Amino acid sequence: MLSSQSSSHVYGIGIITIMVGISVSIIFYQMYYLPESFIKPAVAEHILNPIEQTNISMIPGSANPDQQDSFIPKLVNIQLGIDNHVIWINDDDTPHTVTPDHSIADSYSGPFGSSGVIKAGEKYEFLFTESLEIEYHCEPHPWMTGTLIVTKQRF
Repeated sequence: MLSSQSSSHVYGIGIITIMVGISVSIIFYQMYYLPESFIKPAVAEHILNPIEQTNISMIPGSANPDQQDSFIPKLVNIQLGIDNHVIWINDDDTPHTVTPDHSIADSYSGPFGSSGVIKAGEKYEFLFTESLEIEYHCEPHPWMTGTLIVTKQRF
């Protein structure tokens, strides 16, 4: 007749095996997978330290929807290693944002877009390390728009 309790050690060995497997998985995840996933890609020194910077001004009166211009220049062509460090300067007396129309992230610099408002006299900086095209706007003032076209050096 079968008893309700088993005198076999198989159950205990199975539990120990599962616990060891979970422990090894956690150690691998923390020591190898996580550090690799947070490493920034290798980027050429000339791209990290461009020759020039590109300045974009949020001109006075940009908060007015009747204003024709807001981000000056509105269309910017940028070359990696030449002028890929871009600075938006708020020359207006109203806070603005730099918000991408579609979520974009640079593999080195991270997500593009100001984390909050850029107050009068303040600036937002971003270093582009990859070729891409970005359309952006000001969140509180959607008529304020701009476009960046980032390309590799032509020579």
